[in-house]
Amino acid sequence: MATDDQVRWDRQHAAGHGSEHASGFLKEILLGDSWPIPRGWALDIATGKGRNAIFLAEQGFDVVAVDVSPAALDDARKRAAGKSLSISWQQADLERVELPEATYDLVVDFNYLQRSLIPQIKAALKPGGHVIFETYLIGQEMIGHPKNPAYLLRHNELLELFRDFRVLCYREGKLSDHGEASFRAGLLAQKLG
Repeated sequence: MATDDQVRWDRQHAAGHGSEHASGFLKEILLGDSWPIPRGWALDIATGKGRNAIFLAEQGFDVVAVDVSPAALDDARKRAAGKSLSISWQQADLERVELPEATYDLVVDFNYLQRSLIPQIKAALKPGGHVIFETYLIGQEMIGHPKNPAYLLRHNELLELFRDFRVLCYREGKLSDHGEASFRAGLLAQKLG
């Protein structure tokens, strides 16, 4: 990450970028009966203002929340202040980070696509651990951001990226989350072994 990436994200977060509500897909998985996910250590990649990290901690996870933006992390800390939550807020350049291996029971990644990070996400999970991943899909460039094809999944690409995992739930298409429609793909998958 160049310093200009950090500055750009600091500006976007300061300008009110991002939702304060936990992802609907994350809530559907963790609050539903279909996929019981044991509580333990969770990693929230590109946490932003911590909406998903706070939700995970409220659901009983010990959370490590990572983002490049100190402004977003400061806001996240303020939102979590006064609550008895187990969250470690960490600033890191995700393009250079080295995730610890076999450490997490759950890794979540929402709205952040860095294909080169996928092998580390897989390695960071304990055997039997879960990943919940949802981000933008081709078609999104016609209705909003991001427009850069490097940040958009191709159809079924997310399935292909996690084909060595047991896919428990998969969806893609034009989906609504908190009343805002976007082209997205999302999955819940479990690391085998």
